[in-house]
Amino acid sequence: MGIILGDHQYGKAENRIVRIVRDTPRHEIRDVNVSTCLRGSFDEAHLTGDQGAVLPTDTQKQTSYAFAKTVGLASLERYALALATHFVADVEPVDQARVELEEFAWERVSVGGAEHDFSWVRSGQEVRTVAVTVEDGATWITGGLKDLVVLKSSGSEFHGFLKDEYTVLEPTSDRIMATSLVARWRFGDVDAATFDFDESYAEIKAALVETFAGFHSLALQQTLYEMGKAALEAVPELVEVRLSAPNKHHFAYDLARFGIANDNEVFHADDRPYGLIQASVTRDDAPAAGPAWQQYSGLV
Repeated sequence: MGIILGDHQYGKAENRIVRIVRDTPRHEIRDVNVSTCLRGSFDEAHLTGDQGAVLPTDTQKQTSYAFAKTVGLASLERYALALATHFVADVEPVDQARVELEEFAWERVSVGGAEHDFSWVRSGQEVRTVAVTVEDGATWITGGLKDLVVLKSSGSEFHGFLKDEYTVLEPTSDRIMATSLVARWRFGDVDAATFDFDESYAEIKAALVETFAGFHSLALQQTLYEMGKAALEAVPELVEVRLSAPNKHHFAYDLARFGIANDNEVFHADDRPYGLIQASVTRDDAPAAGPAWQQYSGLV
């Protein structure tokens, strides 16, 4: 039985880049975490220690910062595409490059009711994510969000489930539903030079949140499917949505021992263990995903 080298990749993870645009008195800010990953002919680095084909991870870091100025971060997807294309087109041993981004949002400070030109406070209900993979002229673009905590105090049921000798959970027709949502979506054939990714992000997020709130749920699984379906309907350029939802349990607290009634009003929020529900929703004619979901940092 022989031993061979399997799949491998390397890069520079979590380059924290803040870009300020100062062309006018009113400045703009983009705050991102950038990870770059290269895949290709790097066997000898593993097998013999020969670094001749290895572009240093420090070089990848420097390139990420340089592109934040020369390309800019006005569009996260176009920045990631330019960076990944550079590594594939200009670094000979590289067959495939992946760039992953997290964005941390800032909100302008208001002074006397007017927005300040160059002061912000950290904001954002979630972390936005972007990943672009480039290989031999082919491109895969995904977007997403994580850490979006949502809760509804009614409109959620859970009953009729399978039971065995270890089942103690009581069925309910009125419960709190809460989760810290992770959503990732894959674009089909879009013109990255002209497509408005920021607008599509806002539309997708609205579709997800509004469906969570408005859909009467018999199970979190059902809610996830409806949320993914709503996102696909809202943005025709999407071909697939992947959702991951840890069930943030809220248990009615026992106040009866104190002679106090608790009609689903006071709860203990329990963060673990938790049910983790995951699903993907796709168009039936969606193109193959290829390496679109092949992660590098695990953050995106």
